[in-house]
Amino acid sequence: MRLKKIIQKKKHKEFEEYRIGIAGNPNVGKSTVFNSLTGMHQHTGNWTGKTVSNAVGKCKYKDKEFVFTDIPGTYSLMTNSEEEEIARDYICSNDSDVIVVVVDATSLERNLNLVYQIFEITSNVIVCVNLLDEAKKKGITINLKQLSKELGVPVVGTVARKKKTLVDLLQTIYETSKRKLTMDPNRIQYAQTTRDIADEGTDTIDFKDEIVFDIIIKSQEICQKVCKYKKGNYKKKDERIDKILTSKFLGIPIMIAFLGVIFWITIVGANYPSQMLSNLFGFIQGKLYILFEAMNAPVWITKILIDGMYLTLSWVVSVMLPPMLIFFPLFTFLEDLGYLPRIAFNLDNCFRKSCTSGKQALTMCMGFGCNAVGVIGCRIINQTREKIVAMLTNVFVPCNGRFPLLIVVSSILVSILGITSGASFISTLFVLLVILFGIYLSLIISKILSITLLKGEKSTFTLELPPFRKPQIGKILVRSIFDRSLFVLGRAVVVAAPAGIIIWLLANIGIADVTLLQYIVNFLDPLARLMGMDGHILTAFILGIPANEIVLPIMLMSYLKSGVMVDLENSKTIFDIFIQNGWTAITAINVMIFTLLHFPCATTLLTINKEGRSFKWTLISFIVPTMCGIIVCMATNLIYQLIM
Repeated sequence: MRLKKIIQKKKHKEFEEYRIGIAGNPNVGKSTVFNSLTGMHQHTGNWTGKTVSNAVGKCKYKDKEFVFTDIPGTYSLMTNSEEEEIARDYICSNDSDVIVVVVDATSLERNLNLVYQIFEITSNVIVCVNLLDEAKKKGITINLKQLSKELGVPVVGTVARKKKTLVDLLQTIYETSKRKLTMDPNRIQYAQTTRDIADEGTDTIDFKDEIVFDIIIKSQEICQKVCKYKKGNYKKKDERIDKILTSKFLGIPIMIAFLGVIFWITIVGANYPSQMLSNLFGFIQGKLYILFEAMNAPVWITKILIDGMYLTLSWVVSVMLPPMLIFFPLFTFLEDLGYLPRIAFNLDNCFRKSCTSGKQALTMCMGFGCNAVGVIGCRIINQTREKIVAMLTNVFVPCNGRFPLLIVVSSILVSILGITSGASFISTLFVLLVILFGIYLSLIISKILSITLLKGEKSTFTLELPPFRKPQIGKILVRSIFDRSLFVLGRAVVVAAPAGIIIWLLANIGIADVTLLQYIVNFLDPLARLMGMDGHILTAFILGIPANEIVLPIMLMSYLKSGVMVDLENSKTIFDIFIQNGWTAITAINVMIFTLLHFPCATTLLTINKEGRSFKWTLISFIVPTMCGIIVCMATNLIYQLIM
């Protein structure tokens, strides 16, 4: 028995950790290599700088345990955006035994820029030439043995989406760990002018330019030796598609059409599962009452936990989950296909005219799922000024939590207007118009911030249009359901649970037969009337700050004076309640406007405070959209009153 333990101990000691950093340009499949090797499912978006922190994973191979670190994508070690600083700091720290540099087989010349820069820091480098399947489609052949000879380090070819092609990479890493492979990088002998500049300590930018120029010349020479191109086939298919999708005249209309289709499918498809979930939660609620009664629980505890917390949570889940399970897979499909960078390309000129970075278009796309995620995504922006502008205006894009309310109110507006033919299409059109208005307003606010509070020069950036790739349906479903839908839902549930208790207390504790909730409603009613709404609506938005999903149930609870979150079976019942409480077309319009233009949720505010590292910007992020909402609603209401 003791001998067996000694043998097991020896076997355990044989598994020595070997640390590998995985570096590379954005869009080369770096994170896909990492996921395939470690089995972890990290977020792999098809846009620049989507990895903004180092992800770590392990795998065992023979007698070694490999610890992989997924370094943020970067084009160069001589740049200064936050995720590029993370990449540079990790590589310079020598925390890894070897760096695997993943390069794109279809753009080898550009990718060698990073390889040669890493050579200046460490000799322990393996070059992984990925996307060989894409290169083959485009008629590109690379002599990997010749490339290894030219670089002086091991070179391995892979197709990261096919795990069997990564065996050679694992074997190469293993042989490196056993010192069976020698790595002697052929570093560039820089021009004499570069050395002189370094010795004299003159301007750093000139020094960088000299280095980059020498690297470009060397990369061109190597590619001429190791790459062969078939004539007439290279990039033609992608170029033909891009001429349409990024056209000056067709690019933006196509983008709007894509978004319209996604929203229409979400609106039409979410109704039935929402109803099923609502019925399920109603059934469970009845059983909970029986359980609490059997336990002889005090009435006040029963009401707080079931009528307060449970009903709030059931509303959040039943209203929020179905749209997410439809919207996120569709949006992730466009991401996996490679369409999101085309959206950024189409909107780049608009953002540059607003004196901000074109990368803001990418962070806005992230904001459609969750504004907090969009704020974190602002790390990809180099300049601090432009980063703060992007964070402050991300809320102008409606997140997933606001879509259910937009969808319900747009359907009610269609009913108020008496539209019966093509109601779902018109409802989708209303939602789309509100979203486009939000994007337009974000450009205006970005411009105002850029010439007032956040003055500064416009930066430049490289926006790569990656090749279109066949979406992987399985990974899309896993990523959109687990990494996005359930993650966002879980965070909303954590915030909504205590909010449900507080809201129940406000609705059931009163002074002189008037509840605290009604006092708040009466206090806010004059301002709300000027905005074309009423005190019940404005109170619901304020109490809904923990999670946008609970705005509608608070509104209904306030109207019905039930003291309990109301779970209604269909939009017709909701429509009747709103009409009985004086809703008109202008009320519905202004509710949609204020749904788009109001303070961020608590999670987004906390994220802005963390990312902006200043309470000042958090306060401004609360004030700016709220004031915009108040002003626009007042103007809309005034115009309506004058016309009527």
